[in-house]
Formats: sequence, C-alpha cells, structure tokens
Amino acid sequence: MKDVACPAHAPADHPAVPRGKTGILLANLGTPDDYTYWPMRRYLNEFLSDKRVIDYPWWKWQPILQLIILTKRPFSSGEAYESIWDKERGESPLMVITKEQTAAIADKMQARYGDQVMVDFCMRYGNPSTPSKVREMVSAGCERVLFFPLYPQYAGATTATANDQFFRALMDEKWQPAARTVPAYFDHPAYIEALASSIEAAYASREKRPDLLVVSYHGMPKRYLMEGDPYHCQCQKTTRLLQERLGWDKTELRTTFQSQFGPEDWLRPYTVEEVARLAQEEGKKSIAVVAPAFSADCIETLEEINEEIKESFEEAGGEDFLYIPCLNSDEAHIDALSDIISENLGGWVTS
Repeated sequence: MKDVACPAHAPADHPAVPRGKTGILLANLGTPDDYTYWPMRRYLNEFLSDKRVIDYPWWKWQPILQLIILTKRPFSSGEAYESIWDKERGESPLMVITKEQTAAIADKMQARYGDQVMVDFCMRYGNPSTPSKVREMVSAGCERVLFFPLYPQYAGATTATANDQFFRALMDEKWQPAARTVPAYFDHPAYIEALASSIEAAYASREKRPDLLVVSYHGMPKRYLMEGDPYHCQCQKTTRLLQERLGWDKTELRTTFQSQFGPEDWLRPYTVEEVARLAQEEGKKSIAVVAPAFSADCIETLEEINEEIKESFEEAGGEDFLYIPCLNSDEAHIDALSDIISENLGGWVTS
C-alpha cells in the first residue's frame, strides 16, 4: 500500500495525499523529563490534578496540592527517581522499556501487516503526549487508530483517564480517524501464560523456593470499588488464574495492594504492612513479590517494591526477598500484546 495517493474520483491534477494506514498507539502512565525539582513538579502537577486520580472538589484539593504537596513532594519523588534513573540514556526506566516494547511490537506488526500499520507510543502524563502522537498519526495518513492502554486490569485512574486523553486529542482533529480502544486484558490466556512463565523462571533460578509469592497490585481508594470500579475484582481474578496456571495451592500466593496516598482507606491488605506481618506473625523468611498490574518496571516497582517494601520485610525479620521483574520486553509478553492487538484490529487490516 502506497503512503500517498490521489483520492478516488479526484481530478487528475489533485495532489497526492497520505491515506490508508491504521495507527496502533500504545499508552502508559508517564514519566518526568528529569528527576530535578521543576520537571518533577510539572509532572506531579499534571498527574495529581487529574480528576480521575484525585476526585476531590477543585476548591478543596488544588490549594492543598499547589501550596503544600507540590512544594515538598518533588524533592522526595525526585530522590526516588534519581535512585533508578538511567543516567546513560537520560531517561526513566519506564521510558526506556516502553521504547523497547514499541520497537518490538512494531516489528511484529510489520511482519504481520506490512506497511498497513504504524506503531507508536504516548504517555498520559508528560512526554510524548497523547495529543502530539495522535496528530502525528493523522498527519501520516492514519484513517483508523487503535488505542492500547498498557494496563492489564481496568481502573478509572489508569485505563479510563488514558482513554479520556485520547478522545480529547481526537476533538482537536478536523478530520477524525475511526477509533477503537483495547479493553483490559487481565484474564487473557497469553498474558497469564507470560506472567506464569516469568514466575516459573524466577523460581527455577533460586536454590531455595520462596515460602510465599506476594502478588502486589497498585492500590486505589476503597471508595472507588464501592462506586463501581472493577479494578479490585479484576486483580483478584488475575491472581486466581495465575494460581491455577501455576498449579499451586491457594496458600502459596497472597494478593496485596501498594502505593497508598492520602487519608482515605485504600484496598487492603497493604503490601508494605503485609510483608512485615508475614515475617513477624507467620514466620515467612523467604518471599517473592510480583507486580502484575504494571506492564513495565517503573518507580512503583524498582524503588517502592525493591527498596521500601523489601526493607519493611527485612526489618521485620525476613531474610530472603526476591522481586520478580515486570514482563517488560520479554518475548512472551511482546507476543501476548501483539496477539491482543491483532484481535482488536479485526476488520481493519488483513495479514
């Protein structure tokens, strides 16, 4: 398929225009451009001003955010980011991994569909922004765009806000492409298989099998669950399917939730508290932690799990802590994501 062509039924002297492609736009949460104060403040301001993330009334939340939180938090968050920053590339691990995932998926799509498709990525917060990438795809002749939020489990504060931003970007286009969004894939067989295989490989590399696998998901206020958000249920199902695929007893896994923020009661048990309790009350000296809600390692896994949560476990008497990395650019993960994309491209492109 040519990148440019004269429109059908147009006069012979009509200029050729880019037409006919299908865009595949991957989306993740985002990352600051740098770990210093002002880039961190800009990023946190965009993130914490999102009504999907913090749904308090503007008049109540913004003074607290602008006058208190954003004067202090950029320093502490910046220190956390600096501890995991890829200084050679000048990027956060999330950015590095997302680029790798995009390149790998683009190769898969090219092999399946040739020049019919265009693959790129965007971030909900920070750069590259969702509007900028939608604009690039439209300019490149994408008549259709498949938008893929890389969150296995749906939540209003992740999948929904990413979709919101995508639809807002479409509002600025004079000629909107046809659009689809990829639904949550928390129970997709290929995703469960990739996740289980990564755990089996991590366990096989250890001389001694961990006493327990902690399956840690990002948390959210319990109120969101009561208001109809399906995230908690989807997390629980992912753990159950994972346990069934591994062929383990239910007692060998424990579902927990991390990254609490603010005064509300969040989904429990809290990972940081539960790992300490496991060591103190249940005598678990060796645990492994996996984070199925993240498609790529980021601040919540590399710093929070592998530093803060690990420290909580060890201070409570734990001895052996194994963090199992996210699926990242693992071949089985790329295959799973590519299969999910192909399923959602039905009727738009042919192999």
